[in-house]
Amino acid sequence: MSIASSLTSATICGASVFPKALGYSSEFPSNLPSPFESSKICLTTSFPCSMDPKKNATWNLTRNVGPIQGIRCHAMQAAGTRELKKFELSDVIEGKQFDREMLSAIFDVAREMEKIEKSSSQSEILKGYLMATLFYEPSTRTRLSFESAMKRLGGEVLTTENAREFSSAAKGETLEDTIRTVEGYSDIIVMRHFESGAARKAAATANIPVINAGDGPGEHPTQALLDVYTIQSEIGKLDGISVALVGDLANGRTVRSLAYLLAKFKDVKIYFVSPEIVKMKDDIKDYLTSNGVEWEESSDLMEVASKCDVVYQTRIQRERFGERLDLYEAARGKYIVDKDLLGVMQKKAIIMHPLPRLDEITADVDADPRAAYFRQAKNGLFIRMALLKLLLVGW
Repeated sequence: MSIASSLTSATICGASVFPKALGYSSEFPSNLPSPFESSKICLTTSFPCSMDPKKNATWNLTRNVGPIQGIRCHAMQAAGTRELKKFELSDVIEGKQFDREMLSAIFDVAREMEKIEKSSSQSEILKGYLMATLFYEPSTRTRLSFESAMKRLGGEVLTTENAREFSSAAKGETLEDTIRTVEGYSDIIVMRHFESGAARKAAATANIPVINAGDGPGEHPTQALLDVYTIQSEIGKLDGISVALVGDLANGRTVRSLAYLLAKFKDVKIYFVSPEIVKMKDDIKDYLTSNGVEWEESSDLMEVASKCDVVYQTRIQRERFGERLDLYEAARGKYIVDKDLLGVMQKKAIIMHPLPRLDEITADVDADPRAAYFRQAKNGLFIRMALLKLLLVGW
């Protein structure tokens, strides 16, 4: 969602108020400074508050607006008879946009979504809303989980499975023109693209929320959210854990986003285990160092796995090697999670994988209770239900 459009909603009593949906108009004084010139916008407004439907309440809202193009995650402080703090989530673009407090709040909503999914009644939280999925790269879990999430909450879906080949992009249409067109048909866009940074570009263009479902070798923030949610659910904590990131760390957008989120927690140690040609890039290492996160590179997966709470395996991504298949063949098959590795892992440790897998986790590992990757995939439904709810109707 573009910065200009994000100024037409406010969060009152923990719910985002959109004039289109609820019939209220939001008029900001013309003398308000640009969000790129000032980090604070204040608005006083009066209308019935859901905390006390019998009374009208006047709330003073202070909104902190970050000067980052394409991303808006704003803390909203409401001052009245009862003080509360919620977050307006306008787009989901990268892992760095979230802090601990926001993660905790999103996970609370995800747990509510678990209850909805388990109930027999059909939710109508997103009834009347339409989600467009634009996928320029192949996807099974991400696309289907987003579509399932939308439908389970009563919404509808417009989908393009192979937008790179079967949309106007094949005719040379720019991403910006595609986004401007699609936003006229939908209320939210979920996009996977082959270029790093494409999601940020889409969010800067759109007047509706945009979710990054993976942008080339860049980031995959919703995967990272479900990964951290899974670790918390399985291990019971996020502070003080050791995590091994294994496989294609140079091209793996999931491990990049996960590293950004793990940096929010205390006393975390990250091990990077990968073939030399696909080592983790320096920007992630520098970010971890600047945030006081201990990290270590190793070539010995057995030794690392014996120390870790989480072994996060990834596949070597052939599609990122272009015509250099010799380099791909040299990298694949070097680090395998199998029965031998299970033998050195801690009893309460878990194995994760963003999927799909090839041969980097053997099938006989699946029956071990520490194999969490299919439970991890299911958690993607709850996280994406939570994000759709927060982006479209708020808290």
